[in-house]
Amino acid sequence: MLTGFQNIGKIPELKKRVGTTLLLLAVYRIGVFIPTPGINGEALAAFFGAAQGTLLGLFNMFSGGALERLSVFALGIMPYISASIILQLLTVVIPHLEQLKKEGEAGRKKITQYTRYGTVLLSIIQGFGIAFGLEGMTGPGGESVVIYPGWGFRLITVITLTAGTAFIMWLGEQITERGIGNGISLIIFAGIVAGMPGAVVNTVRLIQTGEMSVFVALILLVAMVVIVGAIIFMERGQRRIPVQYAKRVVGRRMYGGQSTHLPLKINTAGVIPPIFASSIIMFPATIANFIKTPWMEAVARTLTPGHWLYNILYVGFIIFFCYFYTAIVFNPVDVAENMKKYGGFIPGIRPGHSTAEFIDRVLSRITLGGALYVSAVCVLPTVLIQEFNVPFYFGGTALLIVVGVAMDTVAQIEAHMLSRHYEGFLKKGRVKGRR
Repeated sequence: MLTGFQNIGKIPELKKRVGTTLLLLAVYRIGVFIPTPGINGEALAAFFGAAQGTLLGLFNMFSGGALERLSVFALGIMPYISASIILQLLTVVIPHLEQLKKEGEAGRKKITQYTRYGTVLLSIIQGFGIAFGLEGMTGPGGESVVIYPGWGFRLITVITLTAGTAFIMWLGEQITERGIGNGISLIIFAGIVAGMPGAVVNTVRLIQTGEMSVFVALILLVAMVVIVGAIIFMERGQRRIPVQYAKRVVGRRMYGGQSTHLPLKINTAGVIPPIFASSIIMFPATIANFIKTPWMEAVARTLTPGHWLYNILYVGFIIFFCYFYTAIVFNPVDVAENMKKYGGFIPGIRPGHSTAEFIDRVLSRITLGGALYVSAVCVLPTVLIQEFNVPFYFGGTALLIVVGVAMDTVAQIEAHMLSRHYEGFLKKGRVKGRR
């Protein structure tokens, strides 16, 4: 492992890419601490202290703590992710977008441009929502979160937050183009990892004060290692369907005849299902922070992490979104048509419609296993958090994102090293990313 890191400095291009990535991530972390004008920071911090376990707490984790400070990066990268998901959903129902998706690089650039416009639009809408919501917030002592409410504060807040999200989007694109790894994923990764030292300090404090025993802390540490190992094992898991290509003669040369496989991932949907499921279930708890009525507060208490109804709904939504998102990102009909076009076929299966049905049947079966795995990773740590008072950053969703992004980034670094005849991080085998 140490030799692998040393080899990074021997490749000028890779060294430059890693340095650029670290520099841009540092710029992002600096922006998290730049506050939006007109905010009472103490009252806002007290309000977020009482909003743990709601959608605000989830978004605050993804933004790296920027939301609880209401910094210029308070919206984080979530508007960009939402716009990307909306564009992917619209691709299924709008023929023009579907045609752009098939046009290669030119179509991808056009869809990226639409995604940017959608990001700005969603940022403006969310910015107005946050501005209006902040004006109605008060701290535990009754002090107002907004110092000077009114349209001046609202416009400044919308402009600041929208510009911050656009800048983060630009940072992510620059990391993807000039750095190493996927920029958007690394920004979310950096936001989650930045909160982990504080969670470790909080855990040590609980041990010192006697609120958590050393034995329980060791059990939780072992559980985290096992969960990380399970995530790595399942994210690398594939169902490989054998594919045979027929021989064909072009001029005086013979092409084809080789055997290969079609890899189907166990978890095709990635971390999208738990994010969507958490957002839907925690929405009532978030609304209850703004609407103080008895029945809303009762619903919020019922749908908090750790409650049996929350866990049942959480698992149900994760399974639903695993199938739903997999159906969007993977089209068996297109795969079968491409295989038929290039003379490929699955042994024992007719090309065309029968092949599409076979791939869809196999994908449906392995997606169930992937959905149950994601549900277990996200729900079981939540139960531990509730039972042993563990910091929120040790939740399964955070671990799933951190491990998955780390695997992708290490795989890309190793690919650069192996392409230049350097050994990777592992002497035996290679690290396979989620892609």
